[in-house]
Amino acid sequence: MTDAPSGSSPDRSGELPNDQPTEKQRFWDPVAGFGVTLRTMFKKVVTEQYPFEKQPTAPRFHGRHQLNRWPDGLEKCIGCELCAWACPADAIYVEGASNVDALPNGEGDGSGRYSPGERYGRVYQINYLRCILCGLCIEACPTRALTMTNEYELADDNRADLIYEKSDLLAPLLPGMEQPPHPMLLGSDEGDYYRGTFAAPPSPSTSTAPATTVDDDATLREAGR
Repeated sequence: MTDAPSGSSPDRSGELPNDQPTEKQRFWDPVAGFGVTLRTMFKKVVTEQYPFEKQPTAPRFHGRHQLNRWPDGLEKCIGCELCAWACPADAIYVEGASNVDALPNGEGDGSGRYSPGERYGRVYQINYLRCILCGLCIEACPTRALTMTNEYELADDNRADLIYEKSDLLAPLLPGMEQPPHPMLLGSDEGDYYRGTFAAPPSPSTSTAPATTVDDDATLREAGR
């Protein structure tokens, strides 16, 4: 038996293995490797004309967050920080503060009222470098203050602009709303707001409005798109 060449070793029978490719390896394997290419090259080409033509998203799409308002303009966020505790990515930062109504004698720190109840979210930040858009934060919110819009264009060219502040997340003021701070205009206490048994804010043309139950989350989501 002759010595085996360098890099080869004899099999159990003492013969050298055959290094020549088989017919399958020479002809079929290259064709199979291009199987995906061959299957798609004759199909109709589908070209998305984004961003000039945008496809609609699903109704319950998880996009950019929005902080909603009550019909009189007060904020729904009460600064409870439950959304921050529920976030698995630690992407939300909230600092609560106390609402201070103006007293008849003029006393108080002048901060005013931003939401019904005792507290409001003074600082609210969402870091979209961390956010995974899972929606757990909106499930944890007790007042439906935080919802998710259909906006998905969140890319930017620097990291700082992807940390959204409260001013970036607040829903816009709709007709009939007043910029906070201001007193509660829809009821005598926060219970009227949370139970939905408040009067609609008066329009400029009328001094009074009938009592009604108002749920403007859908309207605010549309306005925030």
